[in-house]
Amino acid sequence: MRIFVIVWTGQFVSTIGSYMTSFAITLWAWQLTDQATALTLIVFFNQAASLLVAPFAGVIVDGLRPIFGQRWSRKQLIILSDTVAALSTVAILLLHLTGHLQVWHFYVTSAINGIFSNIQELAYSTSIALMLPKQHYTRASSMVSMLHYGPSIFAPALAGVLYYIIGLFGILWIDLFTFSIAIFTVLRTQIPQPVVPETQLQNQASLWQDISSGFRYVFARPGLFALLVISLLFWFAHDLGGSLYSAMILARSNNNAAILASLSTMAGVAGVIGAIAVSIGGGFRQKIHGFLGGMIGAGISKTLFGLGQLPSIWLPAQFCSSLNFPLLGSSSEAIWLAKIKPEIQGRVFATRSLLLVLISTIAALIAGPLADFVFEPAMMPGGYLAKTFGGIFGTGSGAGMALLYVITSVTLMLVGMGGYAVESLRMVEMNVSDHDTDQQAALSNSNCEREADRT
Repeated sequence: MRIFVIVWTGQFVSTIGSYMTSFAITLWAWQLTDQATALTLIVFFNQAASLLVAPFAGVIVDGLRPIFGQRWSRKQLIILSDTVAALSTVAILLLHLTGHLQVWHFYVTSAINGIFSNIQELAYSTSIALMLPKQHYTRASSMVSMLHYGPSIFAPALAGVLYYIIGLFGILWIDLFTFSIAIFTVLRTQIPQPVVPETQLQNQASLWQDISSGFRYVFARPGLFALLVISLLFWFAHDLGGSLYSAMILARSNNNAAILASLSTMAGVAGVIGAIAVSIGGGFRQKIHGFLGGMIGAGISKTLFGLGQLPSIWLPAQFCSSLNFPLLGSSSEAIWLAKIKPEIQGRVFATRSLLLVLISTIAALIAGPLADFVFEPAMMPGGYLAKTFGGIFGTGSGAGMALLYVITSVTLMLVGMGGYAVESLRMVEMNVSDHDTDQQAALSNSNCEREADRT
């Protein structure tokens, strides 16, 4: 656990700097363009680039294929990704310093970071099963959730204040400092690496066979396949609405960065509370209830959030929404970690990541145009949807995004409820054996065979 906590701490500090930079970039781009599309395109390019590398990330993380001419350990991949992200920040810093910074530069750096962050997240998540025993998977996964929610408590608020004092330039310097801490902590620790048999390296299958092995593994197990499909449906609806979040709040609050920051802080507080509760209690005994129940709770809370037009409604709704995600995410992750053998986790998790990034990329790509060219004009005074929904959402800037946000939020709730109707999903923990159970069974069979031979 000590190694895991050290690495986690470095990543936590680094995430603070990244969140500050992301918040500052959001303010800078919105002030320059006043369009949701500009913000959603930053997300799109990040996810599109991540999508390109996703098919190959699994075989790289599992040590089956080289990158830059050599096979990299999971520790080296984490360090490489942090270094590339730091260099991207340096590039933005120099462009800003020389007065040449434009919005499209963020698209480029976001794409570069998307490539390596995919590999880093995969290397980090697949290391959990080697660092910790099975009974700690849920707790570790909830701590990983805190990498998102912890910095959300104060990083956006701090960035919102500092943005008007030290500007984007100063916040980028803070980001660089936090990257150095993350790299240092990983350098000082030993991260376990799965052993790849020499025969497997010498008699490798084709690249396509290696890549597709993750798909075949999941598709051959109906419970895991159902878990993947329900996750895809949930995160598509979530990311479609989430891509509009910042633009919707800024539009409905007259560009009030303090309100946006306070909502992020509230999300962080709730997320940390939820993660601590899961860490202490361990979540549901049957993890599938935490997974599907978290979806339903998030959908209800986000629906109330989208219906609100004032911080007095947004803040408590945001708190209730964010409480669900540590339980949802850690429950799902615990199932995957328990069911997949560590030596193949890279390829299986890469399959999951590929599909999740694909649907998230599509969501980010269509969210901005849907908001700017369909829902926003329709909810302006006299718009064709204003007469029907104007009494609920109001009219004017931000009303169309709020309507679309509520549609996606109701979908989240329906996906969670629908999951209980799928038997293979409900019974996944009983129908799919744990990876250590398979190993024990194989060892027992081997012992029986040896005993029979002696007899």
